[in-house]
Amino acid sequence: MANSPESRRFQPSKFFADIDYFMLFAALALVTIGILAIASSGVDAEGFRFSDEYLKQAVWAVTGLVLMVVALSLDLSRLKDYMFFVYAATILLLIYTRIAGKVVNGAKAWIGFGSYGIQPSEFAKVATILFLAKYLESSEQETDVRRLVYSSLIIGIPVLLILSQPDFGSAIVFFPILLAMLAQAKVDKRYVFFILLVVVFTFLFLIFPLIGKYFLPPGNLLEVFFQSNSLPTLAVSGIVLIVGLSLFGWLKFKKQPYFWIAYFAILISVSILLSTIAGKVMKEYQIMRLLVFVNPNIDPQGAGWNILQSVTAVGSGGLWGKGYMQGSQSHARFIPQQSTDFIFSIIAEEGGFIGSLLVISLFCFFFYRIIRVMDTTNDRYSSLVCAGLWGMFFFHFLINIGMAIGIMPITGIPLYFISYGGSSLWAAMVSTGLMLGISARRYRVY
Repeated sequence: MANSPESRRFQPSKFFADIDYFMLFAALALVTIGILAIASSGVDAEGFRFSDEYLKQAVWAVTGLVLMVVALSLDLSRLKDYMFFVYAATILLLIYTRIAGKVVNGAKAWIGFGSYGIQPSEFAKVATILFLAKYLESSEQETDVRRLVYSSLIIGIPVLLILSQPDFGSAIVFFPILLAMLAQAKVDKRYVFFILLVVVFTFLFLIFPLIGKYFLPPGNLLEVFFQSNSLPTLAVSGIVLIVGLSLFGWLKFKKQPYFWIAYFAILISVSILLSTIAGKVMKEYQIMRLLVFVNPNIDPQGAGWNILQSVTAVGSGGLWGKGYMQGSQSHARFIPQQSTDFIFSIIAEEGGFIGSLLVISLFCFFFYRIIRVMDTTNDRYSSLVCAGLWGMFFFHFLINIGMAIGIMPITGIPLYFISYGGSSLWAAMVSTGLMLGISARRYRVY
């Protein structure tokens, strides 16, 4: 029988046989590469070691393995009813961080314990995934609009708290998480694309004033519009009026044109609102980081320096690279934050195209194994959790490596498993442990 004791009884031999060891191998290989790259980043041009970050990373990796085993042992299908409390606890932790946290790199995003600290936003991503999966699983009979609104509220709370730190990079990770989970929950594609378009338009509205200032001639339309005190207000008022009229037309006449007018009007309204909030809490240098990827030379000694030096390092690696601990750009310390945000630059310079391809292949293999577990598990809740974690890992990978090669804006997002940092490494290993636990139970009958 589906829920008979026999079907749910713990069977050690079967449990360990069904663990996805390929996923585990990929994760451990990436962690090892990360420790080696961090070790190289701590040596200067004369061969003097000025940083012991690699030793700390090794300690975090070992403790992370313990956390991975603990996460693997958790039966999420039986614990899902308690995920609201996990989510609520992380929200309280984010509030505490905003009030009493330590400021690191301009953001009050850390809780300090002497010389050590944790970044609660990393764990808030995982907690939000676990709770959002519970909501989406239990709401399958509700309308897609209602599911979209409630799901947006669930991620909106941590996003606003993280933005207030301000930590724009960590905040935007929640949106690909939401996209992946809505898609896996079979929410209407129109609403999934709505979230994607909101992210794109929010980004555009955030950088439009700077585009008008730095890229276009003086007195251009963008500069005049955003410097005006009345034009933006009039534009927003007009959009709100259009939203009201189109929604009335849709509800009364049920005609598709009214729906699409309301759809895009709400899209623009929400994007303007989010960009306004982001613009208020973010500092100008953070917004400049979003702009310089278009043309780093507009601020070559400031926000553009990171991209220019990173791209130089990546390009200098050639096919085979300069050799381990032989990177000239990194050892001359030209690359800012080279053990965290731009760790891939060191890998590309010292390992060349082949070394870069190895790392990218390991990540792609890891993503494939997540999708395989997601598609083969018999538990609907677990499949939603895998979708959210896939969105989280993939976005970190895409943005971080994109930053290093100059095709993505600088957002301060670490490369999971590889970048220096205990919180990001622990979050990645706990997440991997959860997915390994799902893989071990994926054939269980519910």
